[in-house]
Amino acid sequence: MKKLALALILTATPALAQEAPATPEAEDDGFSLMEEGMKLLFRGFMTEAQPALDEMGQALEQMKPALDALGQEIGPKITELFAIVDDFTNYDMPVILPNGDILIRRNAPLAPETTPPADPQPGPNGEIEL
Repeated sequence: MKKLALALILTATPALAQEAPATPEAEDDGFSLMEEGMKLLFRGFMTEAQPALDEMGQALEQMKPALDALGQEIGPKITELFAIVDDFTNYDMPVILPNGDILIRRNAPLAPETTPPADPQPGPNGEIEL
């Protein structure tokens, strides 16, 4: 019985392999129609959005002097802030207290500052102790 089933499976396999492939022309037409539809859709979006994009560009051109002045004013202060805050990953998220104060806690301890040793001072007879 097992041999008969195996023989039937082996004889049916070449027949399955010889089936005609699906017609690629139908798939190509479907994709080209979808492609054309998407092109038309995006063309419509661009036509509708173009006036809004033009207005936004004009508004940005009008705001450019104010933004430049703001950058010149805030730029040095941001540089100072980055000099104080070594790495933002060393800090927890800000917490707003009920009175409106904002706390930003440091989650990594600061490295102790080392002060250079003071120059040895000469004693009463001019000697310096090493």
